Amino acid sequence: MRKVPRWPRLLGLAGLLPQIALLGLAFSRSGELASAAPLLAGIYSALIFTFLGGTWWGIAATAPAAERRGGLGWVWVAAVVPSLLALAALGGWAIEMLALEALLVMMGAGLLLALLVDLRLASLAPRWWLALRAPLSLGLGLMTLAIAFA
Repeated sequence: MRKVPRWPRLLGLAGLLPQIALLGLAFSRSGELASAAPLLAGIYSALIFTFLGGTWWGIAATAPAAERRGGLGWVWVAAVVPSLLALAALGGWAIEMLALEALLVMMGAGLLLALLVDLRLASLAPRWWLALRAPLSLGLGLMTLAIAFA
C-alpha cells in the first residue's frame, strides 16, 4: 500500500469508513440507526460498486487498445455490469422481490468478484492499482457480507 500515491490511498481507505460504521451499528442491534444500517450498507456498497465500474470505463478509455476496432470490448461490458447489478438488486429490494440480506450478499459478492476484473486490467492500470484495489474490494465486500449476516 505504500507504493500507492497519497491521495488515492487516503481517500480510498476513507471510503471504507462508512461501511465500518454501519457494520458496528448493525452488530449493535440497538436503536433506529442499527435497524437502518443494513439498508444504508446496501445502498453504499451499490454506490461504490457502480463507481468501480466507472473506473474501469476510464481505464479502458485511456488505453491505446481502445482505439483499435473491437479493442477491449470485454472491459466496456464489464464496466456497465456493476451499475446494472446494483440497479437490479436495489430495484428488486424496492419492489419487495428481493430480501435485504440477498441485496447485501449480491453487492458483497460483486465487490469481491470485481477483483477478477482488476487483475485483468492490471497491465492497463497504474502500477499501484492492485495494491489499492485489493484491500478496498476485500474490505468493503467482506464487511457488506458480514452485515448481511448480522
